[in-house]
Amino acid sequence: MAELLTLAGVMLLACISPGPDFIAITSHALNGRRAGVGAALGVTAACTVWATLAVFGLGVVLARMAWGYEVLRLVGAAYLVYLGVRMLYGLRERQGSASEISATPSTTAGGISAGGTRAGGMAFLPSVRRGFLVGMTNPKSMAFFGSLFVTVLPVGAPAWVYGATVGVVIVVALGWFTTLAIIFSSPAVRTVYARLRRPFDAVMGAALIALGVRLAASR
Repeated sequence: MAELLTLAGVMLLACISPGPDFIAITSHALNGRRAGVGAALGVTAACTVWATLAVFGLGVVLARMAWGYEVLRLVGAAYLVYLGVRMLYGLRERQGSASEISATPSTTAGGISAGGTRAGGMAFLPSVRRGFLVGMTNPKSMAFFGSLFVTVLPVGAPAWVYGATVGVVIVVALGWFTTLAIIFSSPAVRTVYARLRRPFDAVMGAALIALGVRLAASR
């Protein structure tokens, strides 16, 4: 039980730490609650995959196949740069920020229209896919889970411990990322975003590109 509590605490700190997951979820949430929750579910699904792989010996694989980490690092960096460039390019297609929002937070429940999205917003399933890809192409997630389970879990632990470990990862990741999505899709935050959309998107796009470049250059 102590190991699971330690794992939960470390996992929460890792989730709170700003990075690609944070930017992906918040940027989607600002386009609507469904998009934000979708991205949160996608990132959580990626964490679940990495945790499951770690249970089956991801740390050993990483130790023997260092090139796999390098490949994932470059792929992840390229994907982050792609998302950032796409966000910056989208600024050219927008004419004003406030006029793009057809359903304001005061006229809909949580800022979501009857169809589940808003003008200029993102659909649920594509948001899930983007969140999942961001999570899966983040080599730090691979290294984190691969090393964390080796150091925290006791050697020869029973099967239920490994199952509980994956469960803890799911609960912590889903709880934090969903909360993040709800906060950033709240009417108050989206009202501010509507007024500052273009500079905010420019900063977020530049941040994604910077993260990608930094990831590609890191060793």
